[in-house]
Amino acid sequence: MKSSNKVLIIGASRGLGFALAQEWLSRNWNVVATVRSGNTPLHRIKQAFPGQIRVEQMDVTESSDIEALADRLPVHEFDVLYVNAGIALGPEDRADEVTTEDFSRLMVTNALSPIRIIERLYDKVKEQGTIAVMSSSLGSVTLNESGGWEVYRASKAALNMLMRSFAVRHASASQSLALVDPGWVRTDMGGADATLSIDESIPGIVDQIAASSGKAGLHYYNYRGETLPW
Repeated sequence: MKSSNKVLIIGASRGLGFALAQEWLSRNWNVVATVRSGNTPLHRIKQAFPGQIRVEQMDVTESSDIEALADRLPVHEFDVLYVNAGIALGPEDRADEVTTEDFSRLMVTNALSPIRIIERLYDKVKEQGTIAVMSSSLGSVTLNESGGWEVYRASKAALNMLMRSFAVRHASASQSLALVDPGWVRTDMGGADATLSIDESIPGIVDQIAASSGKAGLHYYNYRGETLPW
């Protein structure tokens, strides 16, 4: 029997987003997931889950795409909205060496676009549902004792601050708000030296999203459910 639970995943063409879609599908959830373009692995698994998944096309940096998706979705439709958009330059990126173009690209993709998406789509989430965004422990100012990933860290810290402001502006909302650190995962972005496999990270994320359901307010935690310092 198919579950009546429904999740909207933004950015699911590959990596962690694709793995999230697979995990929720394996738990018999109905999934609506976005990709930027093309024929992705997400399209290719549709046959294995007939009637359980719908793929939408959207570029997270295009306001017109966000608006068009919002117009296609009814209000209070989803139990979970998960925004996964993110890019990185690499561990050796430095603020004094990055080009203005690359700095702007990371900030728009990792910080500005997710909050625009959440602001436009939060009314698509049920009143006791969860709105989550893929953050990182690298966005914690307190935990930065090793340096590295400077521009990526800055973009995730900006995302955390914008999400905090969103929570203040929507203090009366009943949805749970979450900034989630997946850990350092072996993906195209995380690289081969990362400490976690997808199978060690993603089920934990989905478990923690389930555990946070019905708990209003903003929470910053990792895939193990451990609260992270700002």
